[in-house]
Amino acid sequence: MSLMSGVVVCLAVFGAVRLCSVLAGLRLCLVWRASWKFVHVALCTIKRDLMCLAVILRVRFSMYRNLRNRSTIPALFAQVVAKHPDKPALIYEATGEVWSFRELQERCHAVAHWVLAQGWAEGDVVALYMENQPLVVALWLGLAVVGVEAALINNNLRQQSLLHCVSVCGARAMVFGTEMRGAVSEVSGSLQPDMALFSSGERDEEEELCGLRVQRLETLLDRSPKHPPHYTPRKAFNDRLFYIYTSGTTGMPKAAVVVHSRYYRIASFGFHSFGLCHDDIMYNCLPLYHSAGTIMGVGQCLLFGLTVVVRRKFSASRFWDDCVKHNCTVILYIGEICRYLLAQPVCSSEAHHQVRVAVGNGLRPSVWEEFVRRFRIRRVGEFYGATECNCSLINIDGKVGACGFNSRILPSFYPIRLVRVQEKNGELLRDSQGLCAPCLPGEPGMLVGRINHTDPLRRFDGYVDQDSTNRKIAHNVFKMGDSAYVSGDVLVMDEYGYIYFRDRIGDTFRWRGENVSTTEVEGVLSGLLGHTDVAVYGVSVPGVEGKAGMAAVAHTGGQFDLDAFLIAVQKALPSYARPVFLRLMPSVDTTGTFKIQKTRLQREGYKPQGSSEKIYFLDGRAGRYEAVTDELYSAIMEGRVCL
Repeated sequence: MSLMSGVVVCLAVFGAVRLCSVLAGLRLCLVWRASWKFVHVALCTIKRDLMCLAVILRVRFSMYRNLRNRSTIPALFAQVVAKHPDKPALIYEATGEVWSFRELQERCHAVAHWVLAQGWAEGDVVALYMENQPLVVALWLGLAVVGVEAALINNNLRQQSLLHCVSVCGARAMVFGTEMRGAVSEVSGSLQPDMALFSSGERDEEEELCGLRVQRLETLLDRSPKHPPHYTPRKAFNDRLFYIYTSGTTGMPKAAVVVHSRYYRIASFGFHSFGLCHDDIMYNCLPLYHSAGTIMGVGQCLLFGLTVVVRRKFSASRFWDDCVKHNCTVILYIGEICRYLLAQPVCSSEAHHQVRVAVGNGLRPSVWEEFVRRFRIRRVGEFYGATECNCSLINIDGKVGACGFNSRILPSFYPIRLVRVQEKNGELLRDSQGLCAPCLPGEPGMLVGRINHTDPLRRFDGYVDQDSTNRKIAHNVFKMGDSAYVSGDVLVMDEYGYIYFRDRIGDTFRWRGENVSTTEVEGVLSGLLGHTDVAVYGVSVPGVEGKAGMAAVAHTGGQFDLDAFLIAVQKALPSYARPVFLRLMPSVDTTGTFKIQKTRLQREGYKPQGSSEKIYFLDGRAGRYEAVTDELYSAIMEGRVCL
């Protein structure tokens, strides 16, 4: 080898050594930085994580104890009654009526005796179609005493939606409030001939409704004994309690199965996570056909001895007056309620209440801080969850805007994950091994929760309809061979593990605190309009929570009777599902397989279009649809028009 060649080789070797040294240094630096970042995140979140760990362990141990003892919600309620029988359990704001724990239990026993007298057996279903009142609680709880299951039906539903909910659960009977008489009358001809009907609030002991016999419930309950029935139910902690309906992503409402252990889990996490006390008085104006009102709310009464004030319907103007009147210390909310309260003029009662904790979901960051500041709320207990889900989240330390968190230190302790999805269709994206691809901090993704039917915290009990249940389950998510519940919601997690709600996958939108199924509304509107093409979707309105409903209708020539359309819509759809905007156009975009395309329609919104199309706005105060002009469009965009 020549001298020059040797020099070149030496330089090459020296360079390689230097390069390796530099790369090793870089690797060490990156490892050090990653380690330091982990230490930083751990120090910032360890208190939060330990607080939540304590709650999870407490709930888990109590659930395993109840599982071992074959406990049920009525049995656990009986233990609470024994501790303080004369304490107020439920207060009905509409009448001022107060039920003690003993009185509530006696009414439940009366319901149980009535059920046995009817000859119903465990596993039979009774539909409850009523507005908020304490009797709703006594009914489903009394049914559960003897193993009969209640179906809690949204009292806003009418016609086909109502019929669907009654039939899908296989109800043998229906109890309806006198206020729902007209709605029941509309569907009476389509009910099963052998369905038993009972009305609450009617004067006559017995009457007829469109040829069907209707019995007065109060008369029957007054005749029933108030002592415990001589009956031992076969049901245990993981057996069915009742059904709550959810709109889901497509089609008619789905009957979600709520078992005793699920009821206990939701209520327990609420009590232990947000610092509630046994002496608290909770103000509950949320509907009792939703899990928030009947589990997170009433569950605090039945399982932990709180007094719950039940209001028939939410009233923004009376909210703080009610809280002062009843010395409430806890309130239940959904995000829209908080915004409505902020929109009210300042009143004296908002400064004199004793409320210290607000528990609920959907409180947006833009509203959160102003709500806390104006109404002097010391603690916000925001959570995320659905009636049927196994991946609920809790914001245990009041992080503004977050609906919960997942630990960055021990992420596998609570097996949930955000996974990547396709934007267009919401399909889960897979990695090279066929597993779902997890999201990085800051990257939006679908929330999923691993299913384990032997763990009460990880169960997914699904819906009455097995096909609907199967559609919510994905396989090979965390590891090969596993299964997970797919929430249908897109969330995002920051570097500290705090999780924020982003959007809802599927054909739904949220308006006035309710999930609206566009497929269901399309079917109703199309039927009203002679089966014409209709596209329903949600559109954003500046300064308003959720998305307002908009319907694009294929209409060619002739006069479109807006007044008649509105009257028909008001009869067929609940208020939150009625189109706020209406677009009449020659034809609705469809695919080659006749599936309606909404991308362009959603993008264009309610801005006035060409001469061949007309857009209308539902003026709630005037009670009619008005044409959207450039001036009206500007007023809506600038917040000068009240929706």
